[in-house]
Amino acid sequence: MSLHAETGQKKTYVVHMDKSAMPSPYTNHLQWYSSKEEEGNRILYTYQTAFHGLAARLSKEEAEKLEKEPGVVAVIPETRYELHTTRSPKFLGLERQESERVWAERVTDHDVIVGVLDTGIWPESESFNDTGMSPVPSTWRGACETGRGFLRSNCNRKIVGARVFYRGYEAATGKIDQELEYRSPRDKDGHGTHTAATVAGSPVRGANLLGFAYGTARGMAPKARVAAYKVCWVGGCFSSDILSAVDQAVADGVHVLSISLGGGISTYSRDSLAIATFGAMEMGVFVSCSAGNGGPDPISLTNVSPWITTVGASTMDRDFPATVKLGTTRVFKGVSLYKGRTVLSRAKQYPLVYLGRNASSPDPTSFCLDGALDQHNAAGKIVICDRGVTPRVQKGQVVKRAGGVGMILTNTATNGEELVADCHLLPAVAVGEKEGKVIKEYAMTSKRATASLEILGTRVGIKPSPVVAAFSSRGPNFLSLEILKPDLLAPGVNILAAWSGDMAPSSLSSDKRRVNFNILSGTSMSCPHVSGVAALIRSRHPDWSPAAVKSALMTTAYVHDNMLEPLTDAAGAEPSSPYDHGAGHIDPLKAMDPGLVYDIGPQEYFDFLCTQELSPSQLKVFTKHSNRSCRHSLAGNNPGNLNYPAISALFPENTHVKAMTLRRTVTNVGPHVSSYKVSLSPFKGATVTVQPKTLNFTTKHQKLSYTVTFRTKLRMKRPEFGGLLWKSATHKVRSPVIITWLPPL
Repeated sequence: MSLHAETGQKKTYVVHMDKSAMPSPYTNHLQWYSSKEEEGNRILYTYQTAFHGLAARLSKEEAEKLEKEPGVVAVIPETRYELHTTRSPKFLGLERQESERVWAERVTDHDVIVGVLDTGIWPESESFNDTGMSPVPSTWRGACETGRGFLRSNCNRKIVGARVFYRGYEAATGKIDQELEYRSPRDKDGHGTHTAATVAGSPVRGANLLGFAYGTARGMAPKARVAAYKVCWVGGCFSSDILSAVDQAVADGVHVLSISLGGGISTYSRDSLAIATFGAMEMGVFVSCSAGNGGPDPISLTNVSPWITTVGASTMDRDFPATVKLGTTRVFKGVSLYKGRTVLSRAKQYPLVYLGRNASSPDPTSFCLDGALDQHNAAGKIVICDRGVTPRVQKGQVVKRAGGVGMILTNTATNGEELVADCHLLPAVAVGEKEGKVIKEYAMTSKRATASLEILGTRVGIKPSPVVAAFSSRGPNFLSLEILKPDLLAPGVNILAAWSGDMAPSSLSSDKRRVNFNILSGTSMSCPHVSGVAALIRSRHPDWSPAAVKSALMTTAYVHDNMLEPLTDAAGAEPSSPYDHGAGHIDPLKAMDPGLVYDIGPQEYFDFLCTQELSPSQLKVFTKHSNRSCRHSLAGNNPGNLNYPAISALFPENTHVKAMTLRRTVTNVGPHVSSYKVSLSPFKGATVTVQPKTLNFTTKHQKLSYTVTFRTKLRMKRPEFGGLLWKSATHKVRSPVIITWLPPL
């Protein structure tokens, strides 16, 4: 079918093609695709590595017609994705600096390349200094694309590739305004520079943000190389561009993909990122994605495919304390990264005002929105502002413009007691919800309410830590309850890393400050920690599959904080569950030597998809190698039998189903001769038995299987969580266990 210009507004669609259906006269699929799309300039991209297809401008009618054509598997409308920093409309964020102990020079392999899909890169940052690095490996097929502000010489032995993807963005929003952003790999925003440096930044001594967090900043894999794929722009990140970048990165030869962005959740066959990363996984590429910043609401995750490693965020043991002292002499603890010429006197109390009508529930006047404050109310005073609606730092700007001398930023129920420090434009302290209520009550009831603020700098050794960040997106994974998500936690609160020379630390255009490093928060920051550690594991174990690397990270993760208590949740200080923390917090050194791994190959992932009620044509989206078909390798066609490092038993609505057996296979990657004994935590609703109770290995890479049988004693209304541990003389291999009883019909 030739597509003649038809009536109807055109938008971008991603068209998935079945390569095997290409008729013989065509020598390559670009010719074939063009025959489907006769106005060639309407094709934005063709995809030929991670999957097959094209992105084109079509009307709704054309898209519907095209979907019926032979060889066309699916036609999916363009989706807009967001960066996962707490600088999103909901928050505005901060931090990162992993401890010195992790990597000395244990890994000397320079030849792992991490592709970072983000806002580009600021190549002048010291974090991308390539001193002492060996020549770029000859197997690397990437390129250094040039454009405004970006020369070929901006790439080096550290930044080995830099590419831009904007056709989908321009098709949706119009031509890029080069005054506002670079149509080149150069990063104006800062986010991409920050994530790339977190993955693989070279060590930089004396790194700090305005004196805060002073020390050596280094990436997780300081010897790895980075390839920057710029897919995010001022107006967002578009799926056709993201797909082209994944496709190109795999063709270029990256070993790891770090993707700190996400859209909503859609079924596997309609999720463009799931489809593209399936192809990347088939080619041996490890993919790490951020879970999202939709917490603490349940079912707020994105990027939930089992072949993606989905990363939540947690705090570290470093903080930036500050205090609020009321006229009553009562002192409250908070956090701040304010450093500026205006300093409030410790000896003096300043008038304090809160313009909300109720200390417990925020209202439009309490958020300090643009235009909401006038000089009469704010001049010379410390203003209390509720967190939410607008970026946190912007609230301070509103207070400053209205003549206020300081700000107290109070959490609402959404954020609980979680404190995220910011690079404020005036003296400001962020406090938790409980303290906020007391301070607001005082300001509203006392005729002469006063306060003073003190910023105390950087403190380490904070207890408890890590704590699950309130903003970190939560499970369960309602697409497939049998697959636990998120997979892991990594540091994502107050992360120090490199920054763009074109953007203020607050990301506000009115802020004229420029810094080499910035402190940010978000699952955007935790994702590159995992990408970097995965690069280290790949350099140590180049023959491991992406699933083996993920297994090593998950089974060695820890679920206790530095006070030896179960991990807690900043949203409520309750113990967190695997729906919040997944398998636990990454432990990089242990992950290098996990003892056993749960391996999964592309066919098993495909057989998992075969259990997900997808039609043959929907499944075809994932089979660019046309010979892949459902082999039903998962026992009982139960998705819970995917060889995942987490074990999830899902009892159906039918109450007659009282027992269920799940199967797992582990591969020995530790000592050749080793014996592992199993232990299980107790469950109230079921008896759980493992067979056999001992696994005796005699050779390396030997595979042994075991079964876990669940017998219901009492159908619980809520899921039950526990753990299964295989322990040898030298290794502990832990899996989270979840039992869910669906409510009877």
